[in-house]
Amino acid sequence: MQEPLLGAEGPDYDTFPEKPPPSPGDRARVGTLQNKRVFLATFAAVLGNFSFGYALVYTSPVIPALERSLDPDLHLTKSQASWFGSVFTLGAAAGGLSAMILNDLLGRKLSIMFSAVPSAAGYALMAGAHGLWMLLLGRTLTGFAGGLTAACIPVYVSEIAPPGVRGALGATPQLMAVFGSLSLYALGLLLPWRWLAVAGEAPVLIMILLLSFMPNSPRFLLSRGRDEEALRALAWLRGTDVDVHWEFEQIQDNVRRQSSRVSWAEARAPHVCRPITVALLMRLLQQLTGITPILVYLQSIFDSTAVLLPPKDDAAIVGAVRLLSVLIAALTMDLAGRKVLLFVSAAIMFAANLTLGLYIHFGPRPLSPNSTAGLESESWGDLAQPLAAPAGYLTLVPLLATMLFIMGYAMGWGPITWLLMSEVLPLRARGVASGLCVLASWLTAFVLTKSFLPVVSTFGLQVPFFFFAAICLVSLVFTGCCVPETKGRSLEQIESFFRTGRRSFLR
Repeated sequence: MQEPLLGAEGPDYDTFPEKPPPSPGDRARVGTLQNKRVFLATFAAVLGNFSFGYALVYTSPVIPALERSLDPDLHLTKSQASWFGSVFTLGAAAGGLSAMILNDLLGRKLSIMFSAVPSAAGYALMAGAHGLWMLLLGRTLTGFAGGLTAACIPVYVSEIAPPGVRGALGATPQLMAVFGSLSLYALGLLLPWRWLAVAGEAPVLIMILLLSFMPNSPRFLLSRGRDEEALRALAWLRGTDVDVHWEFEQIQDNVRRQSSRVSWAEARAPHVCRPITVALLMRLLQQLTGITPILVYLQSIFDSTAVLLPPKDDAAIVGAVRLLSVLIAALTMDLAGRKVLLFVSAAIMFAANLTLGLYIHFGPRPLSPNSTAGLESESWGDLAQPLAAPAGYLTLVPLLATMLFIMGYAMGWGPITWLLMSEVLPLRARGVASGLCVLASWLTAFVLTKSFLPVVSTFGLQVPFFFFAAICLVSLVFTGCCVPETKGRSLEQIESFFRTGRRSFLR
C-alpha cells in the first residue's frame, strides 16, 4: 500500500499544523479543474513551446535545400551544416543560463514574454539571410528563446495547474513543441526555406498577445509579498464559484517557510540536493537517448538509408506519430502514473535504437546516396555490404523504427522529464535549478548534435544508435532506483515529502 504523503511528524515535517485538514469534498474541489481559464493561461504560455519545437527542427528540410543551393554565400558544406544544426543548442544553453536569473527576477510569465524578442529577431534574420553568419545568428537567437521558455514554461504551468490535472497540463509544453515540429515538417513540403522562417513569427506574436491578459503564478506573487494580487490570480484561475482559501493558505504557508533564496550551504542538504539531482540527471538522460540529433538530422538520416518513401514524407509521418504519442501520454499520465510511462518509454526507445543500428549495419544501402544530405562519406563502410535500391518491405525498417523511437520518447521521457523537473524542484531553488537543468540539457544536446556528423563519417551511422540504445538501458535502471511517483500530489506535498528523508517515496 502506498504511504500517504501527509501525516508524518518530526522536527522537519509538520505540514500546516494550525489548520484542520479540509474535508474530502474540499480537496476534490481544489484538485479538480473548475475553471476553463486555467486552460487558456496554459495555452497562452505553451505557444512558446510551439515556437521552440518549430525552431528546433527547422534545419531538417533546410539543410538539404541549402546544400543544394547555387548561391555561394548560402551553400553549406558538411562542416557548416553541422554548425547550422547544432548552434541552436548553444543558444538554448545560454537561454537556460539566463533563466536562472530571469525566472526569479521577472517572474515566470514575464520571462516567457521576454523570449519573444530573440525569437522574432532570429526568425527575421533567417528569413532575410544573405550569408552564413545571418543563418547562424538566427539559429542562436531562436535557440536562446527556446532555452528560456524550456526553463520557464513548465514551472509556470505546474504552479497554476490544480493537482488533479497537473499531469495532463504538464504534458502540454511537450505536446505543443511536438505540434510545432510537425507544423514545420508539413510546411516544409509546401514552402521554401525563407518562408518557413517567416511563418515562425506567427505563434510568437499570438503568445505575446494572449499572455498580456493572463495572471502571473500565484506562488511567484506570494514570494514577492504581493498577497492580494496572488489571491486574485488564484481565484481567476480556479473560478469565482470555488473557495480557494484553503489552497491559498497551503501555498502561502509553504512560501513563508521559504521566504529567502537557497544558499550554497543549504543546497547540500538532502531535501534540496536530492530533487535537484534527480531532475538534472533526468534531463541529461533525456538528451543522451539521442532525441535532438535525430530530430535535427531526421531528413538527412532518411536520405542516407534505403527507404521506401521520400525522406520529406518520412519526416512528416514521424512528426505526426510524435504528436499522437504525446496526446496519449497527456491523457494517461494522471491515470497510469509517471514511473510506469517512463519504464515503457525507455524500453520502446531501446528496441527502436537497437533495431536502427542493426538495420544500418547489416541492411541494404542506397544505390546512390544523396551527396548533399547523406550523412556518411561514400567511401565509408563495408564494401561487401549489399547495395539496394529503396524498394521492398525491408526498406520500411528505418521509418518504422524511427516512428517507434519517437513514439516511445513522446509518451514518456519527452513530456514527463519536463513535468517532473517542475514538480520535484523545491520552491526556493525552482527558478535557478530549472535554469541549471536546461543549461546542462542543452550543453549535452550541443555536444551530441555537433559530434553526430563527424562520428557518422568516421565510424558509421549505426554507432550513434547503438550508443543511444545503451543509454536507454541506463534510463530504465535510473527510473527504478531514483525517480519518484508524483501522481496526484500537490507541489507542497511533494516538497514536504522530500524533507522527511524517507526513501519509501523513491520506490
